[in-house]
Amino acid sequence: CQSHASYRWSQPRHRRGGVVRALDERLLEALTPAPAETEVEDESGVGEIEDGGEREGRDGVANIVGPSEAHEQPKSRRRQQQEEEDAAAERTRFKLINGKEIFQEKTYLVGVECKKAASDNFSIEESLKELEQLADTAGLMVLGSTYQKLSSPNPRTYIGSGKVAEIRSAVQALDIETIIFDDELSAGQLRNLEKSFGGGVRVCDRTALILDIFNQRAATHEAALQVTLAQMEYQLPRLTKLWTHLERQSGGQVKGMGEKQIEVDKRILRTQISTLRKELESVRKHRKLYRNRRRSVPIPVVSLVGYTNAGKSTLLNRLTGADVLAEDKLFATLDPTTRRVLMKSGTEFLLTDTVGFIQKLPTMLVAAFRATLEEISESSIIVHLVDISHALAQQQIGAVDKVLKELDIDSVPKLVVWNKIDNANNPLRVKEEAEKQGIICISAMNGDGLEEFCNAIQAKLKDSMVPIEAFVPYDKGDLLNDIHKVGMVEKTEYMENGTLIKAHVPLPLARLLTPLRQQVAAPL
Repeated sequence: CQSHASYRWSQPRHRRGGVVRALDERLLEALTPAPAETEVEDESGVGEIEDGGEREGRDGVANIVGPSEAHEQPKSRRRQQQEEEDAAAERTRFKLINGKEIFQEKTYLVGVECKKAASDNFSIEESLKELEQLADTAGLMVLGSTYQKLSSPNPRTYIGSGKVAEIRSAVQALDIETIIFDDELSAGQLRNLEKSFGGGVRVCDRTALILDIFNQRAATHEAALQVTLAQMEYQLPRLTKLWTHLERQSGGQVKGMGEKQIEVDKRILRTQISTLRKELESVRKHRKLYRNRRRSVPIPVVSLVGYTNAGKSTLLNRLTGADVLAEDKLFATLDPTTRRVLMKSGTEFLLTDTVGFIQKLPTMLVAAFRATLEEISESSIIVHLVDISHALAQQQIGAVDKVLKELDIDSVPKLVVWNKIDNANNPLRVKEEAEKQGIICISAMNGDGLEEFCNAIQAKLKDSMVPIEAFVPYDKGDLLNDIHKVGMVEKTEYMENGTLIKAHVPLPLARLLTPLRQQVAAPL
């Protein structure tokens, strides 16, 4: 028998009995010549022939295993191992963002470069790079991107049919779950693209992605209301039927078919939008009360505006010691935060961190956040913070100026500040250019240039203040304290019945001091 085939048996854990040995001998005699076979020992110490043969069970009785069964067992093990690996890979795709567990969908990005686009806009490569950052902020896994140059977007699918076929191949090859377009798509374009790519692929645009990020990061009731309103206004014209079996709501036998289900859904959505607008109107009134209360103690308000991820929250934390979330991500903070800043001169002002801007910012989002952005219009100074280390700093400045123009706040004094000077390629040359333009250079991260920044704020506040010369009686010391706190005192002279003071103060305080300003001539 050994001349026909060689068998290598592992030592079993239990001693074989005589019956088993006799059975083994009969089996070997009956075997026909066969190629050499190998045996793998499993964890239980039982010898197993890979290509047909015998296997001894744990109870000491040999089990005959056929060739087909022996082949199926390793395949089932490999299949089970592959399923375990796939399950482990799925578990690693969950990402914790703002205390919420987000599933990282496999995403593909698509852009269109129009030939008529302005030269000062973002290039298509940079725009897709920013879209990838937005996708990462939303917790998506970007596996690829593509773009197409067109004279104008295709009204049916936004991109050409050839590019649609190319993306369909990428979807199948990379197992893509979500496709994001860099521009806003119409309802018809979304529907046609989803049909072209298949029902298992979700298609959305840049606006929906930004709204999703805002929804994830809305930390207060006010922010949640604003984001929900913007999402509903975006969904209203793109609403599709969710139940195909409800083609129409039928009335009685006589009344006919009735209205479509989608019309019912739109009516419900319009009702919810109306309710949210009323709630936001009450929020606006509430904020207006707070602003009126601040005016009673007229401390100047300085608002920080700028492109998202320009370093506004980091600057607020550096100047005030606040603990506002500051991350190297787009739209890390949404809710405005106001803190008091005390300068070395003793003058105080309130510093407000607002939501960051971005190119192609959805119009409905600006409208929904108007209650928050009204804080900017009530400011004494607007500080436009620029990430000067970014390759597209000038384009970002243009995008911010465009949004500020929509808010109609040209009358508020502005101060441009270049941040992240330590990350610039040539800091000395950048500082020289800033001096020529009268711009302050700082690094909010390490604190460089903050003293110059505060001095520039003080000088800018002085320009917006009213020069006064008043005689303040000693029994009105609270007014004198307010002048020192929010104004800039140039001269103080203590007299028999009061204090003669010369200073620059905010307009509301100057109005309160009007009767005292009329008494200046009497003591003199």
